[in-house]
Amino acid sequence: MKTLGIDTSNQVMSVALTDGTELVLEKTVNIKRNHSVQLMPAIEELVSEAGWKPKDIERVVVARGPGSYTGVRIGVTVAKTLAYSLNAELVGLSSLHILAGNGERVPDSFIVPVFDARRGNIYTGLYKYENTGFSAVENDTHISAETWAAYLSTLEGTVQLVGQDAARHFETFKSKLGDRLITLPSSRHYPRASVAIELGQYHQPEPAHLFEPEYLKRAEAEQNWMDAHPEHAQGGGWIEKL
Repeated sequence: MKTLGIDTSNQVMSVALTDGTELVLEKTVNIKRNHSVQLMPAIEELVSEAGWKPKDIERVVVARGPGSYTGVRIGVTVAKTLAYSLNAELVGLSSLHILAGNGERVPDSFIVPVFDARRGNIYTGLYKYENTGFSAVENDTHISAETWAAYLSTLEGTVQLVGQDAARHFETFKSKLGDRLITLPSSRHYPRASVAIELGQYHQPEPAHLFEPEYLKRAEAEQNWMDAHPEHAQGGGWIEKL
């Protein structure tokens, strides 16, 4: 199956094409630019270089969040549009799940992806490679780094922190985990669309018109508005869904 993978959920933009289990092309850019400007040209470039036509794409796998609100919405919008217009399958994965896929296959080791969420908080999850494969041990969450580190210290086994933002909270985790904290090479901290495709093969596609991003937390502007207007707190958020 010819598959397009997209991850624009944070600063890194990654796009990949695979044919079955074979990686055809992949482009990963770690430059702070506007994904809305970069993404479609990158997809067009890869499809052309692979000698494909757009209609050859049978499945689209996309990082659906959490992460940058703008980045997530751009990736999801492009993925939905392509899947709908090309009549391709659409699969969405947690951005944290994709990042965790870069972890080492170390026995009895937990993989902890980290995105900074400001004010000492993080988006994170808990994953592990086991005999049955790679899976989540705990649901993705928005939590303080201090609280999460304290929880991880109660588990048995080593812990791998993954993600560019992990360095910002390294000392917090080191103080709780000590020598149980594994430091990975810098190349492992960047999300890759090819990993998204690999993990996405185990997920069922979703209808493009019903597909939505997953933020885990309101945007800061939305939260500020809700705090200032508590009378509307029960009415739901005001960020329009895709």
